[in-house]
Amino acid sequence: MAILDCAIVGGGPAGLTAGLYTTRGGLENVTMFEKGMPGGQITQSSEIENYPGVTGEITGMDLMIPWPEQCQKFGLVHEMVNVTQVTKSGDIFTIHKEDGSTTDAHSVIIGTGSSPRRAGFKGENEFFGKGVSTCATCDGFFYKGKEVAVIGGGDTALEEALYLAKICSKVYLVHRRDTFRSAPNTINRVQNTPNIELVLNSVPDEVYGDAMGVTGLRVKNKSDELRDIEVPGVFTFVGNDVNNQTLIQDDGSFLCDMNDLGQVVVDLSMRTSTPGLFATGDMRQEAPKQVVSAAGDGAVAALSAISYVDELLNT
Repeated sequence: MAILDCAIVGGGPAGLTAGLYTTRGGLENVTMFEKGMPGGQITQSSEIENYPGVTGEITGMDLMIPWPEQCQKFGLVHEMVNVTQVTKSGDIFTIHKEDGSTTDAHSVIIGTGSSPRRAGFKGENEFFGKGVSTCATCDGFFYKGKEVAVIGGGDTALEEALYLAKICSKVYLVHRRDTFRSAPNTINRVQNTPNIELVLNSVPDEVYGDAMGVTGLRVKNKSDELRDIEVPGVFTFVGNDVNNQTLIQDDGSFLCDMNDLGQVVVDLSMRTSTPGLFATGDMRQEAPKQVVSAAGDGAVAALSAISYVDELLNT
C-alpha cells in the first residue's frame, strides 16, 4: 500500500478542516481516520448561534453535515476505524488500527479532542444535552433571564459562573469545599457578583426533570442535608480528559512532548516536538474549545504539514 502524504486522526472540526486544506493544497493520498461519523462533540449541541456566518437556528449536527462532503470533493478519504496508536520509525509514521491493520504516512495531524469529565451524580447522563451542559458559551444563552446552577470550584467553573451571571437572572455555584482552586481575583469577582449564590460544602446528589428537560438539582451538604434548587440548566465543570491515548508508545512514553495536564505541546504552527506530527483542537495546550478555533487549528496544521511533506520528499 502506498504511503500516505498525510494521515489525519480524528474527524471533528479540526480534522475535517485539516482534510480540506491538505487535499486542496496539493497533498495526495490523504486519509482521515475517524471511528464514527465525522463532526465531533459539537454534533451533540441542540443549537448553534456563535459560528461565524451561520444565522438562524441550527443544530450542531446540521452545522457539521456539509463538512465531510466538502472535504471529499477534493479527495479526502474517510476510513471509519478506531486508531489505537501512532508510532514513528525514521521518517515514517505508522497508524495502528483496532482491526489489527496498519497504514504508513509521511505526516500526521492528530485531533482526537478531549472528553468533559462527568461529575457522576444521578441523572447527569440521562439529561446531558437536555439541561445538563459542559459549555456555558455554547448553551448559556438558552437560559437568558433564568436561573442556572454551576458545579465546580476551579478556574473554569468560576469563570463560567461569571459569564453566566451576565446572562442569567441567578447562578447557584455548587462546590464541595468552602474554598476555591482559582485565581484570587476571580474568586473576589465571584464573591462580589450579586446574582451568584455560593452553595458551599455541597455536592450534587441528583438532577431531575421531565420529558422537556431539567427542572431541578438536588444537592447534599456535609451533614447529609438535602436541598432542592429549581433550575432548568445545570453546568458541570469538573475538568476534561484529553484523548491522548493514541500517542502512548509501547514503553509508556508519549510520541511527543505533553504538558502536566496531558495536553500536546505545540507551537503557533501546530507543530509538536516530533517532526511531521501536528496536533489540533481540544487536545493541544491552551485550546479555547470552540468549533471556530478547532477549525483554525486544522487549517494551520494542514499548511504546516504541506510544507513539511514538500521539504521531506523534495530534498
